[in-house]
Amino acid sequence: MKRRGGIGFSPPVAAVVLAIGFLYFSTVFVFIDRWFGLASSPGLMNAAAFTGVALMCVFNYAASVFTDPGRVPPTFVPDVEDAETPIHEIKRKGGDLRYCQKCSLYKPPRAHHCRVCKRCVLRMDHHCIWINNCVGHANYKVFFVFVVYAVTACIYSLVLLLGSLIIDPEKDDQQSENSFRTVYVISGLLLVPLCIALGVLLGWHIYLILHNKTTIEYHEGVRAMWLAEKGGSVYNHPYDLGAYENLTMVLGPNILSWLCPTTTHIGSGLRFRTSYDELAASPDS
Repeated sequence: MKRRGGIGFSPPVAAVVLAIGFLYFSTVFVFIDRWFGLASSPGLMNAAAFTGVALMCVFNYAASVFTDPGRVPPTFVPDVEDAETPIHEIKRKGGDLRYCQKCSLYKPPRAHHCRVCKRCVLRMDHHCIWINNCVGHANYKVFFVFVVYAVTACIYSLVLLLGSLIIDPEKDDQQSENSFRTVYVISGLLLVPLCIALGVLLGWHIYLILHNKTTIEYHEGVRAMWLAEKGGSVYNHPYDLGAYENLTMVLGPNILSWLCPTTTHIGSGLRFRTSYDELAASPDS
């Protein structure tokens, strides 16, 4: 599903595109060439492997930017008498069904209003300035897969950078001392913080996926756990179906497609399976 309306120029997105381009050409035409030589078999193999990872990274990044995260249909109204929907999300105060005054729409489960996009987003995780878009129901998987390939590419590039520095020092002595210094300095200043930041981001979203939470739901869950403990009860996240089921809900039922930008499994985003569904379907209930 493509984004509606104009996207416009975004400096953070432009910075990401420039960084990807700079690191790709530095890795292939400087690090790999100096370490192995692009004409050699190891050089060609590493260049092909890195190019494949870079292409997947670029494709998923573009999909994250241009895919609409999910809009609430203007005709959506929660059906409180629907037997297949055992729970409905309500407001903290008053207990009414969630209604967005700004959009004049009822909010489906897990939907939230984005102040930047100025609309409600299905299964909203967060608004990301680096893709100039919300991360939500329709583009969450491609965003996650982008982060996976970005971490892989950064670590791969950093290894090639270090290897090209320490291998064959005599060859380096024959070249001009300052010929590639700027490339190495800029690449190092980009790759080290990127490996750390993207690695932390990947770990965070792996945790969220394993528990079938969004970033917003995690913070809401912290408050809910505190209130439950205060009242002497235990809070359980209603969308947590178990680690493997949570993975298939987000990444798809086919393990072979988990790192591919496929989203045919995600559904409408208006209803999600919950742990209460299993209780309602059990013969003892």
